[in-house]
Amino acid sequence: MKRILVSIKRVVDYNVRIRVKPDGTGVITDGVKMSINPFDEIALEEALRIKEKGQADEVVAVSIGPADCQQQLRTALAMGADRALHVQTDAVIEPLDAARIFKALADREQAMLAILGKQAIDDDANQTGQMLAALWNRPQATFASKVEITGDKALVIREVDAGLETLEIDLPAVITADLRLNEPRYVKLPDIMKAKKKPLDTLDLAAVGVAPTERLRAVKFDPPAQRSKGVMVKDVQELVEALKRRGLA
Repeated sequence: MKRILVSIKRVVDYNVRIRVKPDGTGVITDGVKMSINPFDEIALEEALRIKEKGQADEVVAVSIGPADCQQQLRTALAMGADRALHVQTDAVIEPLDAARIFKALADREQAMLAILGKQAIDDDANQTGQMLAALWNRPQATFASKVEITGDKALVIREVDAGLETLEIDLPAVITADLRLNEPRYVKLPDIMKAKKKPLDTLDLAAVGVAPTERLRAVKFDPPAQRSKGVMVKDVQELVEALKRRGLA
């Protein structure tokens, strides 16, 4: 069976204003709206489009994290994923451990393709997809803005500093989705109801053979400095004088 694995990470919704805890130990998440990482949502949409073209048989959404992640997995099922896998853990999962978990699941599911968001908006690590390709020993195409599947190959257009780069890679492979790859579909109420009947399997870390290792420790969180209030000037001369007073001209 031609199967696509898609990463689904639970993050603070991108419309929410992030607030740092008073003691600086993290960000406030209690009572805060949580959503699918936007880049993962794009990755899922691309997987669904590939399946709709008849180039894949099944799309499996995968999430790693606490029990609350099932809410985002149900959203992925409502979008069109066939089933979901939840590796449940309350431990902090760093990119390398996430890649090791995805590698174990890719082997178990005999995936032809793993599509991940290029990065998560909470840590902006941009590492898991690349690490997965290295562990899996399969080709990778990151920052994809267009994907075409033909037989056992994928043609991927990716954005680079100098413009666009076109890669042809053999499958199985790892692809990470960029912002302009597509626009995710809107989830309708009937799809949400159907999603409740789709299979969602829960695994623990022991089932995938991965023991998380703490390699990084966040020492302190600080909010960004407040921006100074803007000043209106009447003309260029007044602007130059204001810049001089601030030592900027």
